[in-house]
Amino acid sequence: MNPETRQLPAGLYFVATPIGTARDITLRALDVLASADVLAAEDTRTLRHLMQIHGVPLRDRQVLAYHDHNGPAMRPKLLAAIAEGKSVAYASEAGTPLVADPGYQLAKEVQEAGHLVTSAPGPSAVIAALSVAGLPTDRFMFAGFAPAAKVARSTWLAELNGIPATLVIYESPKRIHRILDDMLDIYGGERQIAICRELTKKFEEVLRGSLSDVIAIAAERSFKGEIVLVVDRDRREAQGETMEEALMKAMETMSVKDAAAMVATALGLHKRQVYQAALEMKKT
Repeated sequence: MNPETRQLPAGLYFVATPIGTARDITLRALDVLASADVLAAEDTRTLRHLMQIHGVPLRDRQVLAYHDHNGPAMRPKLLAAIAEGKSVAYASEAGTPLVADPGYQLAKEVQEAGHLVTSAPGPSAVIAALSVAGLPTDRFMFAGFAPAAKVARSTWLAELNGIPATLVIYESPKRIHRILDDMLDIYGGERQIAICRELTKKFEEVLRGSLSDVIAIAAERSFKGEIVLVVDRDRREAQGETMEEALMKAMETMSVKDAAAMVATALGLHKRQVYQAALEMKKT
């Protein structure tokens, strides 16, 4: 394959890269990588290897490292290149830039300077997981990585509990059993979930079922590779539960504002009404 080389207008081009299988890259992404004046990457070795696989010539272009640790020092250099009329292509190590990956501050500063910011869309672990999880996709929320500490993680999970959408969470294989146990305590064993592991790779695996069933299957296993956890919304009916009872329970782990928002959504009440009731309960 010979990617098309053409003049790109000055600006910042975000390039989505494969999350596993190298052939998942788009033709447009290859064109951008072949044509950009300046190449930047979260991991320069990964981008060089990807370009080599697909026959994209590096020529005399340098591949600059841009990540969370060197961002403040590197952003002025990339902005200067764009101001000089050059096109800058930026690629994450895997997946789509800005989605749990670097790029937000770079995009913000380039936009504020009045320059073009665009994307060559493509692979995303979030979308790939939703495609294979077997759970509703009409509404979903990407929650990112869960906190590592147990108390912070439990509070975080409780805050997500009332959101009427499928949850998508990134998790380390070293901590997957811990977050499942916390979910069991907070969400109950009937909640439907899917553990999506090594997506698009040779050992891709999806474990689907109720939280209790998946925990039983996973109990004797150790996991490797990248994991995306997909969690169905809470479908239990709040039968006989009053607003006050729901607020009292929610405020044990959440702020007044967040607890009121969650209860209002769960019981179909006006947020202002629930928030005022929560403030009164807080005083007593």
